[in-house]
Amino acid sequence: MADEVSARPSFCQYCGTRFSDSSRGPHLECESCARITYRNPAAGVAVILIDNGRVLLGRRGRGPWAGMWCIPCGYVEWDEDLRDTARREVLEETGLEVEVGEVYAVHSNFHDREKQTVGIWFRGAIRGGTLQAGDDISEVGFFAFDELPELAFPTDVIVLRSLRDIKNGE
Repeated sequence: MADEVSARPSFCQYCGTRFSDSSRGPHLECESCARITYRNPAAGVAVILIDNGRVLLGRRGRGPWAGMWCIPCGYVEWDEDLRDTARREVLEETGLEVEVGEVYAVHSNFHDREKQTVGIWFRGAIRGGTLQAGDDISEVGFFAFDELPELAFPTDVIVLRSLRDIKNGE
């Protein structure tokens, strides 16, 4: 599959030797140092904030999904707790300080074949701050579940549909 080949690293991360074309599959063994390079998804988190029946979304300001909307989200940094990431990302993207609640959903994200992720959506509550766009978000706003803008990520669609259905008693 073409996408699988393009997402594959070209060089061993340990010794720098170029992988041969015979190295196929999800794990690549270096012919020089015999170490294995794993292609694992990154961890990402998102926080669902609902106020008066409306959900907070941010319009992406750059990258391949610029102009489309998403639930405030971001990547977990090395040595960072998932909930700390969730608080940090919401503050950076929306200006809001939040309390991170229970996990609402977990999904595999395949929309970016080069950087696949495992996404964790938390419920959250606003505890302070001032709503304003920041970081890689150009605009923020609350939307009714039946008036959502064009969403960047298919898994956000799944999560928001689930929330809407619960809200509507389905």
